[in-house]
Amino acid sequence: MLELVFATNNAHKLEEVQAIVGEAFVIKSLNDIDCQDDIPETGVTFEENAKQKTDYLVNKYGLYCFGDDSGLEIDALNGEPGVYSARYSGSRDMEKNIDLVLERMGDHANRTARFKTVISLYLNEQQHFFEGSIEGQIIKERRGIDGFGYDPIFIPDGHDKTFAEMSAEEKNAISHRAIAVGKLADYLKTK
Repeated sequence: MLELVFATNNAHKLEEVQAIVGEAFVIKSLNDIDCQDDIPETGVTFEENAKQKTDYLVNKYGLYCFGDDSGLEIDALNGEPGVYSARYSGSRDMEKNIDLVLERMGDHANRTARFKTVISLYLNEQQHFFEGSIEGQIIKERRGIDGFGYDPIFIPDGHDKTFAEMSAEEKNAISHRAIAVGKLADYLKTK
């Protein structure tokens, strides 16, 4: 069975990915390989940040691995928070990040946004990229208690619930990460 290290210690991401790929692959976290390093994310695109993570693990540990970078792009905010989604307010406090988005959005009429994920895979001496995105709207106040990040203020197109109001199964069926991980899993099945 193929083992891959996912360049994360985010339990939510790890659970989402494992649920999507199922038992066909063994997915390990950074903790599983005893990596406590703060892997740099200094790129200006999701692709650059995802690649930085895999490059770091390949150079330090020589392992097959994948890394991702995800974020929320809001049209009325010129694509912000984008690659800075996790630290938009200057900290990793998601409540503060959400507050800042809602403050900057105010009563703006254009509430279109998208969640985007890019995965960088290093396998058999080659790098591959997989992308997923989902369009939606930013609402004016939080709804729901599940999920993480900006899930309480994002309603995907064609739905009436925020990601935070959906079950894990509902979200994993349509999310940006699910789309990217699905492409990753399809590719791995050919290896």
